[in-house]
Amino acid sequence: MSEVINLQNVSVVRGGKSIIDSLTFSVGPTERWVVLGANGAGKTTLLKLAAAQIQPSSGSATLLGQRLGEVNVFELRTRIGFASSALTAQIPNSETVLNAVMTASYGITGRWNEEYDAIDERRARRVLGEWKLSSLEDRAFGTLSDGERKRVQIARSVMTDPELLLLDEPVASLDLAARELTLQLLSGYAQATEAPAMVMVTHHLEEIPPGFTHALLLQDGKVMARGEIGMTLTSASISEAFNHPLTLNYQNQRFSAVSS
Repeated sequence: MSEVINLQNVSVVRGGKSIIDSLTFSVGPTERWVVLGANGAGKTTLLKLAAAQIQPSSGSATLLGQRLGEVNVFELRTRIGFASSALTAQIPNSETVLNAVMTASYGITGRWNEEYDAIDERRARRVLGEWKLSSLEDRAFGTLSDGERKRVQIARSVMTDPELLLLDEPVASLDLAARELTLQLLSGYAQATEAPAMVMVTHHLEEIPPGFTHALLLQDGKVMARGEIGMTLTSASISEAFNHPLTLNYQNQRFSAVSS
């Protein structure tokens, strides 16, 4: 498969307003993309398209070789990992961390009467270890800190070995220590050769993990700039995207920006 996401001239219209406007965008199987833009730029809508959660109003959207509108989206979604804050509300507060991750095998968020194989439990425990959650496996999800919940969301999203991983603001609202731990883990995952293609939405340059290879800047639902991350993220491009004069800094493999 040459591209895991291929959007051609895609628009998403809601209430007569174009949220995504004639957007063309593709992601290769080894690429890690960060999507940036001001509030209302269309970032979350783009991620929902990539997750097969919504259909385009016009244009062609092909995910993992399957064109939306011509495929069973419920089967397609099992091949896509999606971590978002919306997931938090769907996981019962009483659910254990182990079950919150393991239930991803069935595409559900609360354990009921389904049967799990020993391999499911072993994989869930391995994933918990990779995301520094092993000590929490018997804790109730509702008792976790924000940072722990974010990591559980990510662990859930990789439980099924997805071919595409989508991350919607995975470190938003976290304190400094929780943010840095999560970014460190994401960076290591992004640089692993066996990791799937990744697309991450964020508002903040300092939240881009080292190892991400490409950047997409959106403005009013349109592509403003895209390409290799070092060429795409510049003081000029981010100033235009956020409609504010900004100076970009890059140090120790991390981006940041301040007012010019």
